Amino acid sequence: MSRPEVQAPPEIFYNDVEARKYTSSSRIIEIQAKLSERALELLALPDDGVPRLLLDIGCGSGLSGETLSENGHQWIGLDISESMLDVALEREVEGDLILGDMGQGLGMRNGVIDGAISISAVQWLCNADKSCHEPRLRLKAFFGSLYRCLARGARAVLQVYPESLAQRELILGFAMRAGFAGGVVVDYPHRYAEFNTEMLIMLVLVIGNPRYVV
Repeated sequence: MSRPEVQAPPEIFYNDVEARKYTSSSRIIEIQAKLSERALELLALPDDGVPRLLLDIGCGSGLSGETLSENGHQWIGLDISESMLDVALEREVEGDLILGDMGQGLGMRNGVIDGAISISAVQWLCNADKSCHEPRLRLKAFFGSLYRCLARGARAVLQVYPESLAQRELILGFAMRAGFAGGVVVDYPHRYAEFNTEMLIMLVLVIGNPRYVV
């Protein structure tokens, strides 16, 4: 089956039917939970019991956000699909939801976010879904706004499905140009036997004085 991002723009692909089908799939729910748990682990938040304000980029119907809530954190979710956000509202997720296009910037105040995750979303920025879309400009706007909204020392963990090594390096390159340190974490299938993929790619990005850099 073709990758979703080559079939249609996300706001069209994830229509009412697809949004509900996605959210009702037990396999997808399990995968999203495991990916979100791994992303939260890589955020390396202080283990002090203090809730953090986290950003879920491409939050969809709130499956990833549930993991953040279960771990005691507050979160804001951004997604371009109104249908996905409608499902999230019906499910009464605990996060605050924003309808927006990450390729136009995140629109957050500077330095207010303690960490960010994104599950299977950022690779969509590499597609020119409209005549006005230029992937490099969209990546620049996204990573610039992400860098600015994160608190000093905070991390962003972005799980991506790049179509090639060149696309992965393109995404990472724009993150580095925005000011991030960090790198790529690769998880192999033996960790997640149910995933139909050769490897899972996580970009672990650090702002300011990192506790450590991957």
